[in-house]
Amino acid sequence: MTDDIVDRIAEVTPTLDALRRRRPVTRDQLQASFDALFQPVSLEHVSQAERELVAAFATGLAGADDPTAVFYAARAREADPERAGVVLAEAETASTSGPFGAYTELGLQPENTDGERYVPADAVTAVLGERLAAALAHTHLLVFRPREASGDDLGRLLDAGWSTDGIVTLSQLVSFLAFQQRVVTGLRVLAA
Repeated sequence: MTDDIVDRIAEVTPTLDALRRRRPVTRDQLQASFDALFQPVSLEHVSQAERELVAAFATGLAGADDPTAVFYAARAREADPERAGVVLAEAETASTSGPFGAYTELGLQPENTDGERYVPADAVTAVLGERLAAALAHTHLLVFRPREASGDDLGRLLDAGWSTDGIVTLSQLVSFLAFQQRVVTGLRVLAA
């Protein structure tokens, strides 16, 4: 068996390892994505701590006992113990079931659903800083209300100090984590 992140989080057995080896490109690309996002060539636009804290928040929205959430919570606590506690508490508070949002296309409007929109409290923003608080709000938007993401939302990130490259990285990170979380959940279901 290889030592990759999904194997570790999902506690892959030899049987599941054999199954994963049937899709070597998928397996390799998933690990390569992790490496690119968490061991990047440059931290100029998104710091390592920001990456770890956003990952803990994004995965924690599925519940603190989710294996992927447990993995990223530990990494966040190691990277930034003070802010990790606040981020993990926010993930627990902001956790909901979705997705939510409104379609603009007429034929899809019957599928509109309303739900919570996460906005960090002023006290949370004071501890985390405007930049990270904006990143958490954007993460929640992408996880639970992706069809509503707009230019205004990107503007809020720019106003909070995110660069265009940083916003792209942040969005890639959230997308990757959602996929990784689904893979881990699927493997654990197969193992059971």
